[in-house]
Amino acid sequence: MNVKDRKYQFWERNPLSVDLYTQDVFMQKLEYIRWNPVKAGLCKYPEDYKYSSAGFYLTGIDDFGFLTHLNG
Repeated sequence: MNVKDRKYQFWERNPLSVDLYTQDVFMQKLEYIRWNPVKAGLCKYPEDYKYSSAGFYLTGIDDFGFLTHLNG
């Protein structure tokens, strides 16, 4: 799908959306996202990637200043 009012498009117009209807599905998608920088060769472990929340969930240190942990 082309948009007539722009010359370039930054992201795909029709992304695949996935309903996060269970905790298991949510965790599977979260792990997929966290491991993407590793698979791309940007770091060795998910928590090493600067822009990931994986380090926060491992250490509890919030380098971003807005992360929280939901107990459940």
